[in-house]
Amino acid sequence: MTTPSPLKTLCVYCGANPGRNPLFTEQALELADRMVERGITLVYGGSKVGLMGKLADRVLANGGEVIGVTTQHLMNHEVAHTGLTTLHVADTMNERKAKMLELSSAVVALPGGFGTLDELFEALTLAQLRRYQAPCGLLNTDHYYDQLIIFLQHAEQQGLLASQNLTLLQVAETPGELLDRLEHSAHKPVDDSIYFVTN
Repeated sequence: MTTPSPLKTLCVYCGANPGRNPLFTEQALELADRMVERGITLVYGGSKVGLMGKLADRVLANGGEVIGVTTQHLMNHEVAHTGLTTLHVADTMNERKAKMLELSSAVVALPGGFGTLDELFEALTLAQLRRYQAPCGLLNTDHYYDQLIIFLQHAEQQGLLASQNLTLLQVAETPGELLDRLEHSAHKPVDDSIYFVTN
């Protein structure tokens, strides 16, 4: 039985590799379970490998819906998941990222590398400019992102990141807590002003 959620779709950024820590996979699967329980459709990069593939397969196995967004380049390299509810094929990576944001009610980053960070920070930058008005989250599995969080706090302390913009990123250590934070943020009115550091 599903519990209604203000989030209709959740875009999840994560590794195309599983990583060495088994908790990465464990929490990806738990996130999939919690999403299906709440009736949230998964939007992701469309891959059949790594954490991406495990997440999508779990949502599908539980009867949930999965929307993949890939590129023709990745299709040609046979890493795209062909068993999804819907699969969009973009021409470029920029078009792919834009489509994923267009389809999402919120975004979340799980452990990942360059691609995951690129996608998360593009969403945050657009949120800072009030061009993407949806919650952004970070699942800090087993303290994977501790050093990144410290860096962002350092950027704020150095006057290069406005404190209002730092709060755009919701951080939690468990999937259930992160979804709760995102759902709570989804109810907040959007402040249309653009914040810059002024002192």
